[in-house]
Amino acid sequence: MKSDAKPILLVEDDQIDTMTVRRALKALHITNPIEHVENGEAALAWLDDARHERPCLILLDLNMPVMGGIEFLRVVKAEGHRFRRIPVIVLTTSEEQRDKVQSFDLGVAGYIRKPVDYQRFVDTMRTVDAYWTISEMPE
Repeated sequence: MKSDAKPILLVEDDQIDTMTVRRALKALHITNPIEHVENGEAALAWLDDARHERPCLILLDLNMPVMGGIEFLRVVKAEGHRFRRIPVIVLTTSEEQRDKVQSFDLGVAGYIRKPVDYQRFVDTMRTVDAYWTISEMPE
């Protein structure tokens, strides 16, 4: 993903899924630092903290306590919000059509169901990496 090795913000409450994402990115030799928070409220606080570098990508779970992914998207993708251009990819177990529609209506760059099989997850993350490595983003 590189983009000058800016951080990737992982918003995920499940520790096993967090470890799986970290492990898959490491297996793919992705050197971007992974910054992890456990819900949308913590993600907003992390983004608002001037000590943190703006992430090149946000990987977002939908079903989380405190503030879920849809609520996070409503805030961060709102018109005029300073972080609305950061690409967000939803990584979720949800099969709900409503979640997909709401996510895209709120401006996500992609919606991916988490594969149960680890190798398929690595392959999915390889595809995400390939796309975001060649994609050009505004500053």
